[in-house]
Amino acid sequence: MSFYNLYRHNFLRAAVCVPELRVANPAFNAAQTIALMEQAEAQHAAVALFPELGLSAYTCDDLFHQDALLDAVLNALDQVVRASRQMQLTAVVGLPLRVDGLLYNCGAVVQGGRVLGVVPKTYLPNYREFYELRQFTPGDTAVRESIDLLGQRGVSFGSKLLFRFSQQPLAVFHVEICEDLWTPIPPSTYGALAGATLLLNLSASNVTVGKDAYRRQLVQNQSARCIAGYLYSAAGFGESTTDMAWDGHGLACENGVLLAETARFERQSQLLIADIDLDRVMADRMRQNSFGASARRHAEALAGFRTVPVDTRLPMQGELPLARAYERFPYVPADAATRDARCAEVYDIQVHGLVKRLQAMKSDKVVIGVSGGLDSTQALIVCARAMDVMGLPRSNILAYTMPGFATSERTLDQARRLMAAVGATAQEIDIRPSCLQMLKDIGHPYAEGKPVYDVTFENVQAGERTSHLFRLANLHNAPVIGTSDLSEIALGWSTYGVGDHMAHYHVNASVPKTLIQYLIRYVARTHMLGEETSRVLLDVLETEISPELVPGEDKGAPGQRTESFIGPYELQDFHLYYTLRFGYRPTKVAFLAWHAWHDRRRGLWPDIPEAKRNQYAIGDIKRWLAVFLRRFFEQSQYKRSALPNAPKVGSGGSLSPRSDWRAPSDSEAAAWLAELDQIPDA
Repeated sequence: MSFYNLYRHNFLRAAVCVPELRVANPAFNAAQTIALMEQAEAQHAAVALFPELGLSAYTCDDLFHQDALLDAVLNALDQVVRASRQMQLTAVVGLPLRVDGLLYNCGAVVQGGRVLGVVPKTYLPNYREFYELRQFTPGDTAVRESIDLLGQRGVSFGSKLLFRFSQQPLAVFHVEICEDLWTPIPPSTYGALAGATLLLNLSASNVTVGKDAYRRQLVQNQSARCIAGYLYSAAGFGESTTDMAWDGHGLACENGVLLAETARFERQSQLLIADIDLDRVMADRMRQNSFGASARRHAEALAGFRTVPVDTRLPMQGELPLARAYERFPYVPADAATRDARCAEVYDIQVHGLVKRLQAMKSDKVVIGVSGGLDSTQALIVCARAMDVMGLPRSNILAYTMPGFATSERTLDQARRLMAAVGATAQEIDIRPSCLQMLKDIGHPYAEGKPVYDVTFENVQAGERTSHLFRLANLHNAPVIGTSDLSEIALGWSTYGVGDHMAHYHVNASVPKTLIQYLIRYVARTHMLGEETSRVLLDVLETEISPELVPGEDKGAPGQRTESFIGPYELQDFHLYYTLRFGYRPTKVAFLAWHAWHDRRRGLWPDIPEAKRNQYAIGDIKRWLAVFLRRFFEQSQYKRSALPNAPKVGSGGSLSPRSDWRAPSDSEAAAWLAELDQIPDA
């Protein structure tokens, strides 16, 4: 199976179909249904959902009790079944169906020239404009579990049916109909607890002012509560407008997220395609153990569910890229308004976390090291806002910049300007003499004038800075505020213990590098800390990311490039999010990264200049993913096991051993690295 086929990575392509129809004209409606089935098949969908009573139209009223119409509906269903013989697609169509002298509002599951099962509607609305109890019988009235239909014997019948794709065991769907969703406990809730990962709703759902927003909320919320995909198809153009109107609203959601929806009030048939991530459903259910607890609590209600196999060949051959979009920056929304709201909330979390810690420590000052780079800049902003919230002067921020052997003129200048602009009590400590003394004490070659820039040389400087900060904290009775971010913590890019790894309280530990850049830009753009501060912040954002521990040829700029060692942060943050948040296997992470990053011209970007919009081939992704996996799973956990306190900021996770991530410090990365062989090199 091709690496570039979405089914290879446990996605299931689904179609939501909204056909044009005619009232009480089953032959026409069947033709429209078949046409959309053919389109869905051509789009390589595995399942296609149609509206409630779509073969007859929902608005037939008392015509539903006319034998001629009901017979014509059976003929229409037969046409659909016959057409399905030439397809691998599974279709779910709506129709009125007589069973044992009673009339049911049903959804029929059709595949490969057979009806696999029929699901009757459980809850029939009989209020306001709805009179379904006048024509239909509630589905739970039925006493039989199978029916004979179109010459087939023993067709499964009932509301407790699950349909499982034999080729993809994670793909299990449950069917409910319109009003079923609008009840306090929809049937799909039990379907999900019984194992369905995809919930299908055949709906009519007339439109009134504002109803579309409520309908959207219902679908999203049910998808979220059930931790499942949810497809919803509402009746569109052609339904009777005698007393109601119809907007043809189709929706596809996954775990509470709206993936796609149709245009409303279209006068022609519509086909909506959505790729459901089955791994995401399973990952969230596995982690949210209250889901399993709910299944145990309702075990008696779940006992009656039956599983119907769907024996079809899924389109697993050849390349089949995703139809859905994945943002390049999972921590940074591309939409400007959403991004601003996210930045404001992140600051609120960081600031209030720090304020609470200062109150608990009975401290009105903080000690912070300022390098002129991104992370310390972000932490300093948080400190400034915390002082504002507490009604204290910003001079209570005891800020120190500590140039070493490789500090560039640019970052030192930025540190000085930033501390002054913020209003902190700024001091400068040259750590080179104390570092040189330590290098002499331990017999390092650099103390003898030799240009040996090894890890010891680097960590002597990092450690000396931290040692100074902690002693300054003792002197001033003020906590050291840590600056390391989530990306560095994930990759182990810090000096352990007496180094930038340690602090009394971290504020950035749950904030990734890519988001920090936008947080700083947000403050600069809004002039939250004044125009002079904004000018410095923009300079910081244009500075190469570097630890500045090894001297370079140009004293005016950083001599080291962090990303040349550990990979581009924009790519590593992508790897981190899908590894930490969902536990995806490396092949899937690489597939998603390729989908998001292989073509800079595709998809939405946050506010990034055209010249800085990068793209990565699959070989680049594989290379840096290998670095990430080795550093994350095998080399860096011992540092994370001893992290200082820090507030969790986003659902993308925290790496605190007291929060989202508990792991052995001596584990190996072999299982993850072995998967890299399945990723193409080009």
